[in-house]
Amino acid sequence: MDMDLRDLELLDATAEAGSLTAAAERLYVSQPALSQRLTRLEARLGMALFDRKGRRLVPNAAGRRMLVAARHVLGELESATRDLREIRDGRDRRVRFTAQCSTTLPWLPPVLRAFRAREPDIDVRIEAVPDDAPIPALLADRIDVALVTKPDLQMDRVSLTRLFDDEMMAVVPAGHPWASRAHLTARDFDGADLVLYEFYDQKRIPSMPLPIPAGARPARITLMPVVTDLVVEMVAGGQGATVLPNWAAAPYVASHGLALVRMGAKPLTRTWFCATRTGSRPPHVEAFVEELMGRLGRSDASTVSANS
Repeated sequence: MDMDLRDLELLDATAEAGSLTAAAERLYVSQPALSQRLTRLEARLGMALFDRKGRRLVPNAAGRRMLVAARHVLGELESATRDLREIRDGRDRRVRFTAQCSTTLPWLPPVLRAFRAREPDIDVRIEAVPDDAPIPALLADRIDVALVTKPDLQMDRVSLTRLFDDEMMAVVPAGHPWASRAHLTARDFDGADLVLYEFYDQKRIPSMPLPIPAGARPARITLMPVVTDLVVEMVAGGQGATVLPNWAAAPYVASHGLALVRMGAKPLTRTWFCATRTGSRPPHVEAFVEELMGRLGRSDASTVSANS
């Protein structure tokens, strides 16, 4: 596709301003020049990107799709430019952090308070990274610290510090038949409706095993975005059971009338790690990791290899 940065800026400015005249003022170009550029762009794409509604230009379906891509690219360029400016000026003092598998981070504010008391001039950025891509983002220098649990083919290329083991729990309304059970078996899940995060889609390649006992055969599986609040609301509304880490589900038990039920006679656990790039860490990144360890780490936590 033959597009350049000016085309992306044109899309963004026109959608935001609602007219070529206003967009031209924002971009410091003439209105006729901007109109010609839009005409050429639409000709190359073979379709219109805007519909006229009264005096306004409104993105149509094709325009909205291109606008998503344009704003993503422009946002990345703006972020990269800011980072390069900080590096140039010797002010590359920020910690970029992401957490896998959860949008519920009740432990994060205490970590940030303690860290900012130690490093008041450091900017902490909570980065949005696809749930299956924190390790690639770490290796690409898009983030500095990641809280991870799911395996990744590139885990042997990063430094992993073991934090804690967390139990996976079935989450159901308090009045559900499972709520009174000491633990569940695979047969309990036969014919059950489940509400799960979308990364459990079995059509994905590679697919992530369902977080239920082996051999279980659930009925309907509703896949949801990785938004814990949304999944919890679906369960509380009687749309099915879900499976969540205990630490993510526990804050919702009282407020949403839920019950957490163990799966299997023995706890079904998974291990969480703090992941960073290998080698020495900048002092401010080291300080953030120390605060993360202090809040979430086990007393015997230690740096481990991906294969241990």
